[in-house]
Amino acid sequence: MELRRRLLYAVILLVVVTTLSVTGYLWLGGPNVTFLQALYMAVITLAGVGYAEVVDTSHNPLLRIFNMFVVLVGVTITVYVFSSVTAFLVEGEITNIFWRRRMHKKISELKDHYVVCGLGTTGRHAVEELQKSGTPFVVIEMHEENIQRLREHKALDMANLLYIIGDATDDDVLTEAGVGRARGLIVALSADKDNLVIIVMVRQMNPKIRIVARCTDPKFSDKMLKAGANSTVSPNHIGGLRMASEMLRPNVVSFLDLMLKEQSRTLRVEEVEVGGASAWVGKTLGQLDLRTAYNLLPMAIKRPASAADSNYHVNPPDSLTIEKGMILIVIGEVKDLQRVRQEANV
Repeated sequence: MELRRRLLYAVILLVVVTTLSVTGYLWLGGPNVTFLQALYMAVITLAGVGYAEVVDTSHNPLLRIFNMFVVLVGVTITVYVFSSVTAFLVEGEITNIFWRRRMHKKISELKDHYVVCGLGTTGRHAVEELQKSGTPFVVIEMHEENIQRLREHKALDMANLLYIIGDATDDDVLTEAGVGRARGLIVALSADKDNLVIIVMVRQMNPKIRIVARCTDPKFSDKMLKAGANSTVSPNHIGGLRMASEMLRPNVVSFLDLMLKEQSRTLRVEEVEVGGASAWVGKTLGQLDLRTAYNLLPMAIKRPASAADSNYHVNPPDSLTIEKGMILIVIGEVKDLQRVRQEANV
């Protein structure tokens, strides 16, 4: 942005000096000087190309003094303009412009993706997890500096991050991010009031989208849920639970941290929903043999909401019959999870 501002100032300054030069040549050169001659004289003088004078200054001392002033100013302005243009080209601003156009085209083609509003301390961690798990997403952030810091993250490949610079409470910005086609929305702005506004707007734009919102003040949690959020998360509440867990079950916390932080492997506890046309329907858990076929460990199952018993069942037996709409909670690597989802969600 600084380079663009500098280039804009250089162009404006060049136009102003050229206009003043043309005006001076017309005024001091006399009635025989045409506008084209004055413009040509201004251009060759400011550019310092050394062509012959089309406006004779030899018999007009005041005009010659004015011309010397134009030459001196022209050299300074020309150097400044050339340096600004060179910096603009060398430091990739033009490349960045084309990248932004391609990026917005990619965003317009996304479907069933996730949108993250806000790239503060909470939103940043949410984006990192989405990136690690190979999930398509778009970030909406007001300040481009936060985007640049994330793109420079050494541990993650954020070079092709899809983002929109703008106010997430603006419905045009939300539309540009594709919330109408999105599967989920993470609302992580610092102000609860802004998060509440976004929830109301997005719920009207996409009734089927899942919305998870950051909530600092507990009083806003009920309001957000009534406004259309599926779930709210309090950083203070989660932080307190984490501290208690560190005290009571440190080895469990260390294992979960290892899953999230280890770079060589990306272990996750994930959910796999069984589609209606899936070949899994009617088979038993033992016949699927998730451990051998997919390198996944089944931890729990949840029957469809329409079933008589839709609670979670931990450590399901191999004799369990898979049903349409059933959700399996499994632990494994992301690459294996992506493969099993393709087969289960047919």
